[in-house]
Amino acid sequence: MSLEQEIKLLVVSDDKLDLSSLSWLEEFTDGVITTQNLRNTYFDTPNKDLRTQGVGLRLRQRDDVFLQTVKTAGMAKDGLHQRDEWEHELHNAHWVLAKLRQPPLADMINDANIWSSLQPIFTTNFIRETMQLILPENTQVELAYDSGKVVAGDLVDTIHEIELEITQGSIEQLKQLATLVCSHLAVKPSNSSKAKQGYRLVELL
Repeated sequence: MSLEQEIKLLVVSDDKLDLSSLSWLEEFTDGVITTQNLRNTYFDTPNKDLRTQGVGLRLRQRDDVFLQTVKTAGMAKDGLHQRDEWEHELHNAHWVLAKLRQPPLADMINDANIWSSLQPIFTTNFIRETMQLILPENTQVELAYDSGKVVAGDLVDTIHEIELEITQGSIEQLKQLATLVCSHLAVKPSNSSKAKQGYRLVELL
């Protein structure tokens, strides 16, 4: 298990961002910008048992790699999201229950009636561009710029956001970075998530 801590910033303009042009970040940049296409399927039961328990279950394909991820709802305030996360790499697009059977999901997996009703409920598909940043106080942050869509049935919503995820160091430095980004770009803190977007669409079906 790991504690995921990130600040989410919603891009309020339709214009695509060019990370390579953010000269005001150059002093913090470590390495090159990378690009990936991330295709994700979220699962729940028809009764939304996982959501009721504050648990998210996702299967992600990243190029030829598959990842199974369990997240708790955690908390979000002023754009800062903090939640427990269990993520494991897979050989193919099939659950490995031994690794999936973590505290948030163990009871549901062991309940044959609930687990057998698990099904895909919505998908996300987006391009992620990432920059690694080194900040004061030995703080390391990944800046991820995501642009794409959330799809549930025939309903679609837009993904256009920046995530600042701290991997080491000071939360205060992370907040200062978010303030810097907000001062240069048309973005604002968001307490929502891609999963929340998807469930909002599901409720409209």
